[in-house]
Amino acid sequence: MTSPSSGPGRTASSCAECGTPAEPGQSFCDSCGAVLGWGGEGRPGRTEPARTAAAGAAPGDSAAPGGSAPAATASRTDAPATARADDSPSATTAPEDDTEPLPHVPASADPQHTGGNADDGPDDDSGPVPDAEAAERARSLLVPVADAEPRAPEDPAVAPVLPGRTAARRPQVRAVGPQADAEGGVPCPWCSTLNRPERHFCSRCAMSMTRGDDAPVRLPWWRRMFADRGAESAWAGERPRLRRGFGRIWNWVVGAVVVGLVIALVVNLGTMVQATRDHFAKRAPIGPSGVKASRSYTGHDAGLAFDKLNNTWWGPGIAESAEGEWLEVTFDQPTRLLDLVITPGTSTRADQLSESALPRRIDAQVTLADGEKITRILTLDQGAGGQRRKFRVGEVTTVRFVLRSAYNAGADKQVAIAEIEFFGPSNNNS
Repeated sequence: MTSPSSGPGRTASSCAECGTPAEPGQSFCDSCGAVLGWGGEGRPGRTEPARTAAAGAAPGDSAAPGGSAPAATASRTDAPATARADDSPSATTAPEDDTEPLPHVPASADPQHTGGNADDGPDDDSGPVPDAEAAERARSLLVPVADAEPRAPEDPAVAPVLPGRTAARRPQVRAVGPQADAEGGVPCPWCSTLNRPERHFCSRCAMSMTRGDDAPVRLPWWRRMFADRGAESAWAGERPRLRRGFGRIWNWVVGAVVVGLVIALVVNLGTMVQATRDHFAKRAPIGPSGVKASRSYTGHDAGLAFDKLNNTWWGPGIAESAEGEWLEVTFDQPTRLLDLVITPGTSTRADQLSESALPRRIDAQVTLADGEKITRILTLDQGAGGQRRKFRVGEVTTVRFVLRSAYNAGADKQVAIAEIEFFGPSNNNS
């Protein structure tokens, strides 16, 4: 770290870092602040070899009287150059040794030796600087530095977030608008959008810009269904769905069904209208003009079943179910019947149902004015009171009720019918 400087009768040190000469006993360089020495033991781990200013001079040369000052000046001038030479790469890379520093050379007693050679001692008569004084000077040169404070964590530029669910970007729907360079252009005959003069089809609706008398017109659905597939293609948006395989057969099937429905509607139109009228018509009782039966029990003839009283009854006078026995009514003129009410048993009282058998199934054979015969099957419940059944028949002249089965039939019981009532449309529908 330190290097001796040449001079007559004195040993001077210079900074090994910058080459600046230093005073004897100085611990730090005045220029760069490097440590020049370590309290008599030297700097641990590194020492500089002692060099004298007279290394380049020949041995035995002596300085002439009066020339010591220039020699000392030259020696001090060459010290920085020597130090700089030591800072060369070769000096830096030289291995360090643990050599002890040179001992202090006492000052010469001869005051005339102002200059000298390498054998002359230093002219400094002062002793070594005490360690306490060097430590004090070192403390005065130190710059106080505050203790390192812990750095506060910096906020990141992007705050951490939880991973989100990937969502597809919504498509941007762009409506077709007028062209920017179509100002003063030709308007479309279909949608009135301005187009450039050189366009043949509209930029908005893709229709032809020339609309003449032969422009295609949308055909009705029945004409499109049976249209020729080899004809000219329709305009955009009017093309029917392509059908392959059974497409043409399906067209014929649909057509046949439609035609059949139309024919059925035309044939049954009158019946449908009459059924609608019957559904909303008011009901009125209708009495027959004549009554007869296959046989009757004594005191309970056929007329008691149509006398408007529910405590009188008709019976065939035969035990069990009396299958095949009948009761017939006639009308003096064709009559339209809507409903029918039959009261089974001897009366409407529930405690008297067990006194006779009750009709279960009755076949109503209807004869119309034109001679046509219609059979209606009536199934009754096993209960007391009148039971209403729909009996919509038009132009009726005769009705025969044939017994087929009965409830509670036995050897000591016969079938009984308390009342049969007919209802037709009222003449007063207001």
